[in-house]
Amino acid sequence: MEINIRVTRRELIQTKSRIKTAKRGLELLKLKRSSLILEFFNLVRKTEKIKSGLKDLLIRGAEAIKVADAVSGRITVERIAEEQGEKTAVVSGKNVMGLIIPNVEIDTSKSSPSETEILTIPTSVYDAKNIYSKLLTAILEVSEREMVIRKVLKEIYKLNRRTNALENYIIPAWESKVKYIKQSLDDMERDRLISIKFIKNLIS
Repeated sequence: MEINIRVTRRELIQTKSRIKTAKRGLELLKLKRSSLILEFFNLVRKTEKIKSGLKDLLIRGAEAIKVADAVSGRITVERIAEEQGEKTAVVSGKNVMGLIIPNVEIDTSKSSPSETEILTIPTSVYDAKNIYSKLLTAILEVSEREMVIRKVLKEIYKLNRRTNALENYIIPAWESKVKYIKQSLDDMERDRLISIKFIKNLIS
């Protein structure tokens, strides 16, 4: 126990108050950690589900390109691909339980096909284009979720360190301090009573 602890009733009350606040904070931290752990496993399940669909989209896309090449020719496919507009992804942040996580969305304002496009693009090429558009969306979604998973894991690790520090070091140290102050105050009170009795005996 530190020798510079102030053995006063005020210090005892303040330390008890700190312990009460720390225990309340510990409960909140554990609750937040539990919520983030549930969110983590939920994200992992959803991400794995999307990943399992990526392989199917890649296979379908490769087959669609082969069909488009066979029906319309490689030159036509490449020409139409070069004429397509660029996709725009908008990255923003959203708050989840006090944690700012990335949110990636594709700008779909110009993604709807025009009548001219539907009429001029061969069906085989148009089908391949749609499959690869879905593939791009799925890849971005997986990337977003993996970024979120990493941030959630980092936050869980930080919460583990904080709860561990409070539960195993800070709160026990303050409880030891309370015990020390109470014992010291009791000893001082006994010494005072003994001194009073001794003085009374001397006077009498």
